[in-house]
Amino acid sequence: MTEIDDTQAPLLDHLIELRRRLLWSVAAIVLTFAGSLYFARPILAFLVAPLKKAGQATIINTEIYGAFLVEIKVAFFSALMLSFPVIANQLWQFVAPGLYRKEKRALLPFLLATPVLFTMGAAMAYFVAIPVALKFLLGFQGDLDGVQQQALPDVGNYLKFVMQFIFGFGISFLLPVLLMLLEHAGIVTYEQLKGAWRYAVVGAFAIAAVLTPPDIGSQLLLAIPLVALYFLALVAIKFTRRRRERAAEAEETAA
Repeated sequence: MTEIDDTQAPLLDHLIELRRRLLWSVAAIVLTFAGSLYFARPILAFLVAPLKKAGQATIINTEIYGAFLVEIKVAFFSALMLSFPVIANQLWQFVAPGLYRKEKRALLPFLLATPVLFTMGAAMAYFVAIPVALKFLLGFQGDLDGVQQQALPDVGNYLKFVMQFIFGFGISFLLPVLLMLLEHAGIVTYEQLKGAWRYAVVGAFAIAAVLTPPDIGSQLLLAIPLVALYFLALVAIKFTRRRRERAAEAEETAA
């Protein structure tokens, strides 16, 4: 108990500390937004590259101020991605004083794994899922009995499409972290998760259906990794639980 007793503080001090962490987080977002706004066009070109590779050389704006708003959205999107490590660190700095030393050691790997898994999911969305979805969706244009059907995507709608993929895949790849935290907190057990694998498979396909376009290829590209990550989380939970049990036995023996 002395570990937490030494860090106890009045409510006002906690509120002041929370304000300080929020200010650091907002400052990180503002600074990265300013830098991203300067490079908004190269970032937008990077996001549009899959569309170009899919054979679509034209993208339009349906509003006069559309190009300006798109650059603002791109800068804010980039700022959230770049400032995420700072925000996660500030959250950890605020929560850590209220944790025991063992809890800190247990939660720190999850905190470090979060940006890695999110980046893996975002990379899979950009390099695999988005090109497959574009190839499928753009394949419906062509000749209609002498009338040419041509896709002219609006840049704002396309950006929304890309963000949906990147955030959807990135957040979905955090499933192992979420499951391991729930198990470590005692909310669910390994046996419960193992017994619910059928529901997890159905849930993975339901999530994929919501977060991806209505083509089976895009849905499988998200659903299959989600199912694989679920079973990977089960293996990791079983391994970490055995480690905790061995550590507890060693402490009892030493006592």
